[in-house]
Amino acid sequence: MTLSIRFRLTAWYAVILTAGFALFGGLIWLSLRQHLLEEFDEDLGGRASRFEQYFKTESVETTSDRQLRDELGEFCQALPRTSYIELRGASGFAFHYPSAKPSAPGDLRTVQRRFAIAKESFDLEMGDSIHGLRHTLDLLRLLLLGLSPIVILIACAGGAWLSGRALKPVTDITAAAHTISIENLSGRLPVPATGDELARLTEVLNTMLARLEAAVKTLSQFVADASHEFRTPLAVIRTTAELALRRAREPEAYRDSLQEIASEAERMTTLVEDLLILARSDAGVAEMPLGPLDLRDVVRDVLAEIRSLAEFRHIHIKPFLGDRAAIISGNSPALHRAFLVLLDNAVKYSPDGAEVIVTLSNYSVEIKDFGAGIGETDLPHIFKRFYQADRARSQGGYGLGLSLADRIVKAHGGSINVSCTQGAGSTFQVVFAARESLNDLKLPFLSPR
Repeated sequence: MTLSIRFRLTAWYAVILTAGFALFGGLIWLSLRQHLLEEFDEDLGGRASRFEQYFKTESVETTSDRQLRDELGEFCQALPRTSYIELRGASGFAFHYPSAKPSAPGDLRTVQRRFAIAKESFDLEMGDSIHGLRHTLDLLRLLLLGLSPIVILIACAGGAWLSGRALKPVTDITAAAHTISIENLSGRLPVPATGDELARLTEVLNTMLARLEAAVKTLSQFVADASHEFRTPLAVIRTTAELALRRAREPEAYRDSLQEIASEAERMTTLVEDLLILARSDAGVAEMPLGPLDLRDVVRDVLAEIRSLAEFRHIHIKPFLGDRAAIISGNSPALHRAFLVLLDNAVKYSPDGAEVIVTLSNYSVEIKDFGAGIGETDLPHIFKRFYQADRARSQGGYGLGLSLADRIVKAHGGSINVSCTQGAGSTFQVVFAARESLNDLKLPFLSPR
């Protein structure tokens, strides 16, 4: 059976309080007993000293033992009636008060002395009953044992009430958490105005809920955008196939239909591959082994691949790669794809006959075009998935290229900076961390995040 936190707190509070009361009561009783006994012994010693002094004085003034006993008896009348005195001399003198020793020796506390008068030694034993002292201690013990359970019960009831009040925010948080679901991620937990650990925990949980809400919204938007992008090529494939099957046609017509279907299928394959890379990157399972490579080699390969498209558009690419190696720890195919995206965009959105300048310096690759540029309202969103600033100029794209490039560069510990002027072109700058030598490289085989 699972016990509630409130019950466990109250139980532990009761146990600790009981142990504390037992220790406190025991120490009080023992310290009081010790103090009372010390005071009793001190008083008893004082009586013995006075009796000794009186005996010494009377033994000199009196002439007979009988008269001395009478004088000592009168002196004892002034003592408490529970007192006990026994005096014995070496020559046979004896004095008892009272005449018989008390019958309850366990209640008698004594003090003994030896002194000498005129070369005769005497043994003095004086005692008194501690019955009153024991009665006081018994009364204190009774009060402690009788009142402690009542005090503990009252304290436990108060502890249960206080723990209930202290845990009330937890109850409120639990009730609020039950109302939050996948359909209602905008709900938040009530933050108690206490400033304690529960308040901080609630704030952390609300921050986590905000992140989850943002992630679910991003995922929902991602699924919606992917579904929208898939709908068009699937509709084209289905329509083309239905038209081809509606009636008999010439072989050339079938060939044209199959080419159109193959073209749309190829575009869907590219879209699926891009989506798969992004999904793996989000999940942290995309394999991207890193190794030493020269940025100049990567950029040269990309320039060689993009040259045919640039020549077709009569666009002149001016590379300035320098003569110094730019060694980084990276994945060559991934970086090739990232730079291909950036150069492909620069060529596509540049007017015919324009220039694209590629500069490599200090582990930074800058790609500058002189096209239409990017609007200020679009600039903050260009790295979002499926975002297209101008769908009329998308030229068959899906808005995933820059998102992929940004993911790849960040996985290499770099960043992409964009500056542009509307109508005057854009500049994409990819910056990587500098490496002094190959010995500084770390070559882990890990999934980038």
